[in-house]
Amino acid sequence: MTDNVWQHLVGQVVVLDLSSPFVCIGQLSESGPDFVVLVDADVHDLRDTSLTREQYVIKSRQYGPIVNRRRAWINLREIVALARLDDVNLD
Repeated sequence: MTDNVWQHLVGQVVVLDLSSPFVCIGQLSESGPDFVVLVDADVHDLRDTSLTREQYVIKSRQYGPIVNRRRAWINLREIVALARLDDVNLD
């Protein structure tokens, strides 16, 4: 993804689906050539719950993310999907 895409989303709450069994939700703060930074982030290991990735993201959209990191750096190579949390469909 180009820096332009990331810069357009700075300040918004985003959902990052990772290639690992993690999903990250938080406010996009900055981006670099190899990483993005989320603040007030929910870094969630899906192995710790019986919910699917989609169920967890929908619950986060409904009730808000469970913030467990003030700041998290995520490697761009790990990201397989990006969406604004507001764009998660609740239907």
